[in-house]
Amino acid sequence: MARQESWGKLIKQISDVMRKNANNAMRSQDMTISQMVALLELEETPEKQRSLKELEQCLHVAQSTAAGIVSRLEQKGFVKTLGDAEDRRVKLVQITPAGRMHVADAKKDMSQAEQKLLSALTDAERDIFYVLLQKVCRSLS
Repeated sequence: MARQESWGKLIKQISDVMRKNANNAMRSQDMTISQMVALLELEETPEKQRSLKELEQCLHVAQSTAAGIVSRLEQKGFVKTLGDAEDRRVKLVQITPAGRMHVADAKKDMSQAEQKLLSALTDAERDIFYVLLQKVCRSLS
């Protein structure tokens, strides 16, 4: 069995490489990981929108940070902000068709990155690895 003290280091190295590659890929599109995660969160909802407060919670960032991310995405035409018809204090963020197209392209890039990450594993090992990652993730919640 591998030495326990090296597990955290290996996980960090994998995370660092994946983050670096993602940042490099997105830099050419004038995007950040946080901006892409925000778009993905919006895309995943049936209404294709969330309140700014919900987005802040999904991204695990401060309200001012979420507002900055949304502002930059709005400038790029990937989201639009609306007022809630029932409560004017609530600011809604909705993904635009341009944002949805950008997400579709990003999902292809993410799939390629995952394929590269898992390329050394057999299909059976990938299945086991995924189950184990889920188990570890749940234990941290």
